[in-house]
Amino acid sequence: TFFSPKAKGNKQKQGFVLLRPIHFEMRPMTSPLLLSPSPCRLLRRLFSRAPRRRNPTTPRPLSPHLGRRLPLRLPASMSSSSVGTPDSVVADADALARKVAAIRAAGPAKLQVIADFDGTLTRYWYDGSRGQSSHGLLRQGNEEFDSKREALFEHYHPIEINPDIPVLEKAKLMEEWWGKTHGLLIEGGLTQEAIKKSVADAAIAFRDGVVELFEFLEV
Repeated sequence: TFFSPKAKGNKQKQGFVLLRPIHFEMRPMTSPLLLSPSPCRLLRRLFSRAPRRRNPTTPRPLSPHLGRRLPLRLPASMSSSSVGTPDSVVADADALARKVAAIRAAGPAKLQVIADFDGTLTRYWYDGSRGQSSHGLLRQGNEEFDSKREALFEHYHPIEINPDIPVLEKAKLMEEWWGKTHGLLIEGGLTQEAIKKSVADAAIAFRDGVVELFEFLEV
């Protein structure tokens, strides 16, 4: 699931940004969503930056299943025999192999992909520096509120990555961070022009192979 900003009604004047979910499903599409111009400026910019791999082991895209069960053909890098390669770190290789086998057995009609965005689909490093998150790239053009949001990051980010904090406690603190950050965006008067400039200046890009993954899932 990905999100694209969409302003609506008077809320645009108050600085709200409504998030509209976009769901990707494995079904025939007469007008592929991601191959046509995206309604989201950030996604368009990311796709323009995303490198395309030319891997001869990558299979040709599957034809639309049209209700039929077809064998799921995965790239060699995702096969059960590759989980022990030197560039792979897998906590439980046997469990991963069982999951891959189950995905193959079920076929593409049963496959649903749900992915995190920041740091998962996007690169952790961008041009030698830590890449921005989808929230972190927003700049209001107001130094006072930008610095306040940066202070919130310095306080809450160590909590976010601390493995010793219980999940329920951490979730509550993350919601608190989310609420305070959005409150500052509203209070500081985030505008549509500020969003456009933030996206244009964003230090964010997709990881290698993400475009191919989306194209594969659209078939």
